[in-house]
Amino acid sequence: MFIDSHCHIDFPELAARMPEILAKMAENKVSHALCVSVDLPDFPRVLALAEQFPHIYASVGVHPDYEDTPEPTVEQLVELAKHPRIVAIGETGLDYYRLQGDLEWQRERFRTHIRASRESRKPLIIHTRSASEDTIRIMREEGAGTDKGGVAGVMHCFTESLEVARASMEQGFYISFSGIVTFKSAKELQAVALEVPLERMLIETDSPYLAPVPYRGKMNEPGFVAHVAEFIAKLKGVPLEQVAEQTSANFFKLFKDAA
Repeated sequence: MFIDSHCHIDFPELAARMPEILAKMAENKVSHALCVSVDLPDFPRVLALAEQFPHIYASVGVHPDYEDTPEPTVEQLVELAKHPRIVAIGETGLDYYRLQGDLEWQRERFRTHIRASRESRKPLIIHTRSASEDTIRIMREEGAGTDKGGVAGVMHCFTESLEVARASMEQGFYISFSGIVTFKSAKELQAVALEVPLERMLIETDSPYLAPVPYRGKMNEPGFVAHVAEFIAKLKGVPLEQVAEQTSANFFKLFKDAA
């Protein structure tokens, strides 16, 4: 069985097809999925899915790309994370690719999420793009990792260097690979995936985005995470069952509130 460790099936384009989405998960042996929050106004629909379906979990957080949205506080995130279906804080992090200018608000938001993670003891889901140096620095300064008393978490949809992967793993974080790793153009990322031990790896779709080969260019969905696992297995030269079992075990080890 496979687990999609990061998806957005609450987004309207997927939510409208929920029976089909869930059926495709079952067909492709995807046993669970984590529906990830991107802002507080839409958080109720994320939580509603986790409350309705026992094999769907939820997180609470505000994505760094969302500039004009209510800013969360540590207290607010901690309170919302008390719900038994919330297994993580995020997604959070830094993104200097889509937004330019004074992004201190992004860095402060990131710190808020790390502090909420430490207080709630829920792991972090971290997004980083064109901002890895500041991301790693703030993680260390705020004690996000298990090496500093934090809960750690996952570097989701990883596209950074092996150096960044190692710096993250040193802090107790897992590295999650999406459909991007299956792209022919992703040779550098594939080299990173080859070096990341299966014991530190998760798989995801980030649906509705980034569908893996052979569905590249189409709308992504949790059932397609099996193709990410298949590619990782071929890349590492290990049985598909080993990738499925290890990444699923990693998911439940990290997200301890998932049951």
